[in-house]
Amino acid sequence: MYQNYTTGQTALTLNLDFTIPNNHLANTISCFVDSIPEDVLLGDTAKTGRPAYHPAMMLKILLFAYSRRVFSGRKIELMLEENLPMMVLAEHQKISYHTINNFRSSDHANELVKKSFLYFTNLLEAEGLINEGAIFIDGTKIEADANRYTFVWRKAAEKFHEKLKGQAVELYDELIAKEVVKAMAQEKVQTSQGLEELAQETEDEIEKLTKEIEQEPKAIPGGSLRKARRRGLKKLLHRLKKDYVPRMKKYEEAEEIFAGRNSYSKTDHDATFMHMKEDHMKNGQLKPGYNIQAATTDQYVVGFALYPNPTDFKTLEPFLKQMPILDKFDKIVADAGYGSEYNYSMLEKEYPDKKYYIPYTMYEKEKTRKYRNDPTKLANWFYDEKDDYYLDQNGVRFNFKYYSQRKDHSTGQVRDFKVYEADEFQLTPELERLAKTKSGRQRQVRYNPNWQYLKEKAKEVLQSPEGRHIYSMRKYDVEPIFVHLKNVFGMRRTHLRGKKKVETDVGIAFMMMNLSKYWNRRWSKDQFSLFKNKNREKKRPIKLKLRVELIVFRYLRVGYFPDTFLLLKFQLFMETNH
Repeated sequence: MYQNYTTGQTALTLNLDFTIPNNHLANTISCFVDSIPEDVLLGDTAKTGRPAYHPAMMLKILLFAYSRRVFSGRKIELMLEENLPMMVLAEHQKISYHTINNFRSSDHANELVKKSFLYFTNLLEAEGLINEGAIFIDGTKIEADANRYTFVWRKAAEKFHEKLKGQAVELYDELIAKEVVKAMAQEKVQTSQGLEELAQETEDEIEKLTKEIEQEPKAIPGGSLRKARRRGLKKLLHRLKKDYVPRMKKYEEAEEIFAGRNSYSKTDHDATFMHMKEDHMKNGQLKPGYNIQAATTDQYVVGFALYPNPTDFKTLEPFLKQMPILDKFDKIVADAGYGSEYNYSMLEKEYPDKKYYIPYTMYEKEKTRKYRNDPTKLANWFYDEKDDYYLDQNGVRFNFKYYSQRKDHSTGQVRDFKVYEADEFQLTPELERLAKTKSGRQRQVRYNPNWQYLKEKAKEVLQSPEGRHIYSMRKYDVEPIFVHLKNVFGMRRTHLRGKKKVETDVGIAFMMMNLSKYWNRRWSKDQFSLFKNKNREKKRPIKLKLRVELIVFRYLRVGYFPDTFLLLKFQLFMETNH
């Protein structure tokens, strides 16, 4: 037996209730966006044409769509027609996916999303949700929305560029020998502009020869020399226009796009090829991506940025400089990927009022028994501070020789070293043999006093009770946000191309995670308060009944059964407490 089912219903049912519950996520998103000042929300718009949709409304629908794992502009447009909370946020307006994508790709949306983190941090500060004044920094790599096999490598581009420059110089020498072009600086010849000038002068010479050939008689014994010269120049002109000039422009554009990087993608010039954790082929395949740096407190993202370098230690300085909310924190916490002499020196110089809890690369390894008992390590050698010399595990003496400096090409930092060299004359012939390398030179060791001082200071801070407590919070404060971003909200790959657009895309995702977490905590807190109120209401009649019984027994105190009264009073007291 089945219930009646009729597809052609003639009854008209009207549902005029188009509201959403007060504790819905959409209301939290709406309240937060409305709290942003109007002058920040509104940007410069065109004076003519159809008025644009309000940026607050556009930001609201994007945040809610991302919370439902909807990232496509067409699917967001469909949500505006089918999803009730989305319709309420958009005030029942139908917005084209073109408009949604244009807003998401605009510079105004990029600035608006970045500034929204400042107001959200102010909200956290007002509610006391900043985690012990500490900011936790970490990074992850996310794949770009670019084709995987559209790579351009800097070494290959530089190699073929130099080869083309040599070919251009040879062609220039040939044109000079034929007296076609004027003298030109060799550096200019090796540019696309110089090659275009050579092509223009060659073309002018060909036109001049053509006019002279038209005045020649039709039959010339042995052939026309001008025609032979013109044929040769046409070949050179074709090589210039069709080969050298386009390739030279391509290599020059590539050098500008590289901007210090080793690679880029043809379909997203800002993406860099790097190793990803999601290596399904297990072959170390390089994929185009971005390095996302995020700063959190109490698992809320308060700042983020995108960088092209796959490693983290070069991102700390620019990340801290572009963070407007850094003044609200007095502790900087990061993992060993940021621990370097350059970063320690930068923090000491630029942020002396802040404590940093950042271990160096060998911090955990130096604490192991194996490292402390390794006789080959300089830290385990005997050192005489008075005479400034070392003794290795075999007894070979190393005296101070000279100071040296090294410049780090990646950061530009100049590092100072003390060089110790093994004495040529040791106590025994065996030690003299051990004091030399296989090539017969005296052994040397290098010691960096500044780096050793910074390491000892970092070690002291990390091993203090406060340092152990603060650094232990890093794992469950900053690392879970990347897990939520990729696994819970499904953003394993960016949805836009170009650094600014990707920043907007990632920023919307992070802000959506913040508001979702804030809403969950608020909703859980309200539910807990409601549960406590319900329990109070249930217990109130019971307490009132017991209070009446206590009054009755008070008047029976003068009765005839005092012992029974005391027993009943004791039972009543126990029941009341329970």
